[in-house]
Amino acid sequence: MSLGTIIRQQRKSLRLTLDEVADYTGFSKPYLSTIETGRVKNPPSVQLLELLEECLNFEPGHLQHLADMERMPKDVRRDYEAIDAENRKYKKILRDIIGRKLKPSKVGKILSEYDMNPQKDQTLRETPEKWVPVMNKVPAGYPAEFDDMGYPVGFADDYVRCPDIHDPNAFAVRVVGDSMEPKFTEGHIVVFSPAADVQNGDDCFVRLKSPHETTFKRVFFEEGDKVRLQPRNDMYPPIIVRPRRLNGIYRAVIHYQQL
Repeated sequence: MSLGTIIRQQRKSLRLTLDEVADYTGFSKPYLSTIETGRVKNPPSVQLLELLEECLNFEPGHLQHLADMERMPKDVRRDYEAIDAENRKYKKILRDIIGRKLKPSKVGKILSEYDMNPQKDQTLRETPEKWVPVMNKVPAGYPAEFDDMGYPVGFADDYVRCPDIHDPNAFAVRVVGDSMEPKFTEGHIVVFSPAADVQNGDDCFVRLKSPHETTFKRVFFEEGDKVRLQPRNDMYPPIIVRPRRLNGIYRAVIHYQQL
């Protein structure tokens, strides 16, 4: 059942009109109607979802969770829901075992009451592939303002398959500019892992603060409390920053390019 359908059914069960919901949330009736009928391209904002949860008596965070699910690609959501269903089944089995206070010799009997057919589990990937969100574009040039599009960790408008990535906070960006040529050119997708150790000379996504900017450079930790952000393209000069300006350094671990 879609997010819009759930919202509409809850509204009707409370006998509220769209006009009343619009008055409560401050969002227009036509816009709320497009949400309920599924005609909006993207899920509503966090602000609106929180107001709808209050107005329609949902548990806090319930609509946000559903919206996050709708942002997932269909095959990723299908696998997630299948795994979630399996987890729920096993939790119920454990509750029944604990509730009946069974002796070990009786556990096999209660397990036989459930469908434990291993063939069904093969519908899931034996080694699940990691889908990494493509969060934004990173300038391979001078630092530029960064916008993560307001998504929670792991969600975005686009994804890339990364079967060897095990970092849940991994993210990808598209390269803009030519300062990291010839290895990285505009349009390439680079995956970064916050869990990966950073060494001198690594290609890194660098977040800066005061002002809030990002750039893609090779990172060198130098004497005198300085960090050198070195382009690969000799036409660009290095950028020297103090550690206090750094808000994050994330090493590149996968490089996708068009052949």
